[in-house]
Amino acid sequence: MATPVPGTGGEQDQFWPMPKYYFSVDIGDLTDISFQDVAGIDIEADVIEYRHGNSPDHGTIIMPGIKKSGDITLKKGTFANDDLLIDQFSKISLNTYERITIVIRLLDETGTPRMSWTFNNAFPKQITGTDLNSTASEVSIETIVFSHQGFVQEV
Repeated sequence: MATPVPGTGGEQDQFWPMPKYYFSVDIGDLTDISFQDVAGIDIEADVIEYRHGNSPDHGTIIMPGIKKSGDITLKKGTFANDDLLIDQFSKISLNTYERITIVIRLLDETGTPRMSWTFNNAFPKQITGTDLNSTASEVSIETIVFSHQGFVQEV
């Protein structure tokens, strides 16, 4: 990649990093769902340590092991007559669930996707309703957590 050259900031260019507050989420057939927060776009590899008995440096060799993806956590405001999250969770029955694809897109100022993450074979793992506090001036937020079997990032 070439060295970025400063732009005016009037449109997204290589000099300015993408803001993280303009994004869209698709869950299966449901598109452009409004969420406040998305977390868990990560992947890691186990570390395997090995040392053979006659190693002259008396140290271990480290190697990458099995890859693991974290869970995707989505948070949204609680709205009257909105049962989107519980509908997703209630589709689980006796360890069966039609696995879905979740797509998260980071958008530029025109609403055009500039980066996307596609999570494969996802299913809802947990739903957390809002906490209630009579002295707090806060919006009611609900959370859904999805497990998945890896993701693909597109730039």
